[in-house]
Amino acid sequence: MKKIGITGQNGFVGKHLYNTLGLFPDEFERIDFQKEYFEDEAQLDAFVLKCDVVVHLAAMNRHESQEVIYEINVNLAKKLVNSLKRTGSKAHVLISSSTQEERDNLYGRSKREGRKAIVNWAKENGGKVTGLIIPNVFGAFGKPFYNSFIATFCYQLTHGNTPKIDNDGEVKLIYVQELVMKIISEIRSEQSTEELLVEATSAKKVSDVLALLNDFKIKYFDGGEIPVLKDQFEHNLFNTYRSYINHREHYPVKFTQHTDPRGAFVEVIRLGIGGQCSFSTTVPGITRGNHYHTRKIERFAVIKGKALIQLRKIDTDEALDFYLDGTEPAYVDMPIWYTHNIKNVGEEDLYTIFWIDEPFNPEDSDTYFLEV
Repeated sequence: MKKIGITGQNGFVGKHLYNTLGLFPDEFERIDFQKEYFEDEAQLDAFVLKCDVVVHLAAMNRHESQEVIYEINVNLAKKLVNSLKRTGSKAHVLISSSTQEERDNLYGRSKREGRKAIVNWAKENGGKVTGLIIPNVFGAFGKPFYNSFIATFCYQLTHGNTPKIDNDGEVKLIYVQELVMKIISEIRSEQSTEELLVEATSAKKVSDVLALLNDFKIKYFDGGEIPVLKDQFEHNLFNTYRSYINHREHYPVKFTQHTDPRGAFVEVIRLGIGGQCSFSTTVPGITRGNHYHTRKIERFAVIKGKALIQLRKIDTDEALDFYLDGTEPAYVDMPIWYTHNIKNVGEEDLYTIFWIDEPFNPEDSDTYFLEV
């Protein structure tokens, strides 16, 4: 079992990598890291000594002063190198750099110099190094106005603001989960590669991305419709967009009921894509679920009885409680990386309709059990 530590563990990519490594408990042991370790040599050394693999992601991406960015990023790499030397570590160190290395700016220089510092340590001390040259990364839970323009646009469109395009160029992109799986692949390979260009998985004009996000807002956020998702990029972008919704304020969404003397008619879901639809009855006091997905899109619609639907992002302690009543049919959609359940809190059977965007495949279920 490989022991893996991640500097920048609580950052955008770091948190995704940390959580994904947790899906392979028989293969990887995660060594926790805190940013304060960089200010305490003893704690940093204790961390390094525990690690077979160190993934160095800690860095500053944006600041008013480019000089500050440069100094911080170079110093972080130097502090890690000094710790590796002090401890006599032979760890495999993977360091994230950027395609901005090729540009003549201080951020790109800081990433290049940090990578070369790790490469020199590996050459001189018998360590292993993988220098990852990474394109623009997007994905769920990125920090708006910091990590990417996609994070900013998603936040604005889910919080009543109007995005503006400053430069409508073509941007090379990689989804954070694709990047994470590439990093894990390099960890498994145990190979040294001083300069490894991580290929972008898509290239999009900023205006084309914004057009898709606007479509998601109109169809999904405002209308509840799951839009047409033509390819993997659009699927990943849609899950990214959904992660910026304020779930506590948005859900549950009540259905429009059409009533006449015969009874009531409710449209549960309007689809631009396929998937699997099912229903369940749940006796009073019983809870279903307590699992999460990393890619699937899922809707729980309560049509009869009383239910408590709970959501909790897997790396937080806060649970969101939604009470639904079949007298006013409503739904809650399940965000990725949120463990969720549904409990019958009434005195009669609970009737629930479930829709998910892909049929269940036991060999690739994307279903991980965890109590809310």
